[in-house]
Amino acid sequence: MRKRAAVLCGAAVVVAGALTAAPAGASPSPAAEAVPAAKPAWKKCGTTDHPTLQCASLKVPLDHTDPGGRQITLALSRVPHTAKTYQGPLLVNPGGPGGSGLTLAGFVASSLPKKVAAQYDVIGFDPRGVGRSTPALNCRPDHFAPVRPDSVPSTGEIERANLARVKAFAENCGKKYASVLPHIDTLSAVRDMDAIRRAVGAPKLNYFGYSYGTYLGAVYAKLYPERVRRLVLDSIVDPTGVWYDNNLTQDLAFNDRHRALMAWISEHDATYRLGTDPERVEARWYAMRAALAKKPAGGKVGASELEDTFMPGGYYNGYWPYLAKAFAAYVNDRDAEPLVETYENFGAVDAAGGNGYSVYTAVQCRDAHWPRDWHEWRSDNWSAYGKAPFMTWNNAWYNAPCAFWPTHSRGPVNVANGQLPPALLFQATEDAATPYQGAAMMHALLAGSRLVVEEGGGNHGITLSGSTCLDGHLSAYLADGTVPRGTGAVDAVCRALPDPKPLSAKAGTGTAHGSTLHGLLGFRG
Repeated sequence: MRKRAAVLCGAAVVVAGALTAAPAGASPSPAAEAVPAAKPAWKKCGTTDHPTLQCASLKVPLDHTDPGGRQITLALSRVPHTAKTYQGPLLVNPGGPGGSGLTLAGFVASSLPKKVAAQYDVIGFDPRGVGRSTPALNCRPDHFAPVRPDSVPSTGEIERANLARVKAFAENCGKKYASVLPHIDTLSAVRDMDAIRRAVGAPKLNYFGYSYGTYLGAVYAKLYPERVRRLVLDSIVDPTGVWYDNNLTQDLAFNDRHRALMAWISEHDATYRLGTDPERVEARWYAMRAALAKKPAGGKVGASELEDTFMPGGYYNGYWPYLAKAFAAYVNDRDAEPLVETYENFGAVDAAGGNGYSVYTAVQCRDAHWPRDWHEWRSDNWSAYGKAPFMTWNNAWYNAPCAFWPTHSRGPVNVANGQLPPALLFQATEDAATPYQGAAMMHALLAGSRLVVEEGGGNHGITLSGSTCLDGHLSAYLADGTVPRGTGAVDAVCRALPDPKPLSAKAGTGTAHGSTLHGLLGFRG
C-alpha cells in the first residue's frame, strides 16, 4: 500500500524524524562483513515428528551498518546432514513476513527423499522480531475488543472505528519499539541470512523459500549473487508490486478462490444442503455475513471474523470441507458452535494481532512506500471491492497501519539478476495469495531461472504437499542441480491434485489444521 496519512505523537514522531530511506539496491555493509560470526552452539531439541532437530541462537547487529552496536538474537533450528556427500546449508523460510521457520526445517528434512535431505544441513530460523528470536514484537494494544468493527466501511462511524484501531496499533508499535522498527525489514533480514551463512562456515547458501520467503530469497540473491548455490522459490511474490499494489491484486484473486469454494460446495449439495447453484450458495454466504454483523456468533465471530475464518480456504483447499460444514451448520441448523470452533482454529491467528502480525506489519510498512493519504486508500479499495467483495476491505484494514506507520520507508528492491546459477520456481496457476503473474515476473527477472507450473492448482505452497510431479523436480534440483528445460515461458507443467472430498460423518468440525506444510506457512504474504 502506498499511503500513510497523519503524524503520530510522542516517541513515534521521534522515530519518524530520525530515519532515512535506504537505497533500494543497498549494498552489503563492509563493516558488517569484517565482523566474524560466532559459531552456533547446537543442542538437541528434537520432537516426536522431528527427533534429530537441533536448536541454537545467533547474535547479529540490530543495525548492520553498526556491527559493534546493539545486538539482537536469532533463533535457529537444524536437521544436520548424515551423508558423506555434503552440499552445504539449506536455509528455509515459510513466508509471512512474520512466519516462524523453526519447525519448517524438520518438515522439509523429513519430506524430501532421505537420500537428498541427508546431503544438507536443513536450517530454519525465526527472522528478526519473530517468535523465539529476541526482541520479539507484539504491538497489539490491550484495549482491543474481541469482535472488530465490520470490515466494510458502509458508514462513517464504521470507517472511523476501523481507523481508530489501525492508528492505535501503529502508535503502540512506535511507542514500544521505537529503536527497533527501523531495522525490521527485508534488507536487514537478508543480512541476517548472510550472518547465518558465515556462522555455519559455508561459502555459499542453498535457499528454499515460500510466499514472502520468495522475495526474501530474491533480495538475498541480489545482494549476494556470488553466495547463492541453489535457489528454490515456491508461490512467488510479484517483486514489482511490493507491497500496496500486490495487496490490491491479491483481493481479486482471493475473490475468485472464494467463488471456487462456493462452486465446490454446490457440487456437494447432498452433503451441505446449501444449493446446487454457486451464485445461490455465495448469496447465502453473504446473508450469513450480514447476520453475523448484527449478532456475532458466540460473542466472537462477527462479519470481519467470518472473513478471517474463510480466508485460509483461499490458501489451501484442504480446509474447504471444514469451512463448508461450519457454513452449513450455521445456515441450515442455526448452530453457531461449529463456526466459532472453526474460527478459533483457522481465523483467530490473524485477529489476535500478536507477534506474527506485528512483524508482518513492521516489515511491509518499512519495506516500501505506502500512501499516507487515507483518501487514496478509500478510493482504491472501494474500486477493488466493487469487483471483489470477499476480502478487499478486510485486507485493507489488515495493512492499513502502514498509512500511519512511525518510520520512513525504504524503496522496494529491484531483484533483476543475471549473475545466478539457474533458480527453480514453482507456482500454481490459481494461487490467490501470490497470483500467477508474480511468478511470471520473477521468472523474467531472474535470468536462467526455470518455472514449474501446477496447472489448475489453487493452493499456496505447492511443493512437499503430495504432488509427485512437483516434488520430482524439486528433488532432482536439490540432488544435483538438474532443472527442466522448456521451450516457452514455462519449463514444466504438473497436473493439479484433485479437490478434497466432504468430511466423513465421524469427522469433527473445525479441528483440522490442514497439511503440516500449510500449518507452517505464513498467511497473507
